[in-house]
Amino acid sequence: MHSTRRRFLQSLAALPLAATALRAIDPVVRPAKPRMTLGVAAYSFRVALDLKKPTMTLFDFIDLAATYPVTAVELTSYYFAETTPAYLAKLKAKCAERKLSISGVPIRSDFCLADGKKLEAELIHVKEWIERAATLGSPTVRIFAGNLPKGTTLETVRKQVVASLQECADAAEKRGVTLVLENHGGITGTPEGLLALVEPIASRGLAVNVDTGNFRTADPYADLAKIIPYGRTVQLKTELFPAGKPTEEADLARLVKMLKDANYDGVVTLEYEAVGAPKTEVPKVLKELKALIG
Repeated sequence: MHSTRRRFLQSLAALPLAATALRAIDPVVRPAKPRMTLGVAAYSFRVALDLKKPTMTLFDFIDLAATYPVTAVELTSYYFAETTPAYLAKLKAKCAERKLSISGVPIRSDFCLADGKKLEAELIHVKEWIERAATLGSPTVRIFAGNLPKGTTLETVRKQVVASLQECADAAEKRGVTLVLENHGGITGTPEGLLALVEPIASRGLAVNVDTGNFRTADPYADLAKIIPYGRTVQLKTELFPAGKPTEEADLARLVKMLKDANYDGVVTLEYEAVGAPKTEVPKVLKELKALIG
């Protein structure tokens, strides 16, 4: 861990001043006339796609998505039956056939691991998915930071995570891919916690994935507003979980307005996680979002 941190500091010192200005904390540059489009996440159909007992393949999901008012699909890595070049080529061709772009490839990752060998394996895992995303033509790979391990301090873990993010962001930038760090609880459970990790990164290879259902804070809407300007991708959910209160239905109109007010430019991906049957509920929500986005 110490050697990783040392390499990170050395790499920052070697960067020219112009490069160190390229911080992920800076708001994403938006065009004068931003354009939002709709997408749908494979994770919305996670039960059917579960590789332990699947009743749907990613190819089936792509066919289904083509019947929706979406321009893109998010292909969650958990449901890839293979990661061979041939399989990736078939997925890419299927999306092209159905006139859908691939907006992102979400993966699991944990940069908080205390075991050095496990952390190194995690870095390899992320870099492998960067390569797969590039092969698929996906512009982003969604990542997690992880949770604070017992027996360590937040300051120590943040340093390790920043070093890991820098290394992976550099690899992503070289391949024309952006890693998007999600507000996925743990050490990213607050806007401040999330931005503390991306602020030091000197690379265009890192930005933020705004998950509208993941802040378990007193005012999720207010906290989402703090990170939306830095979002390269958005996963929109139909529920919010304010701290100390019951689960509430998300105000989709309010969320879309927040995105518009921040000039968000890109795909708004529906990641449906509520209890209703996705084949019934997903098209209903997408119809509503289509009307709101315009």
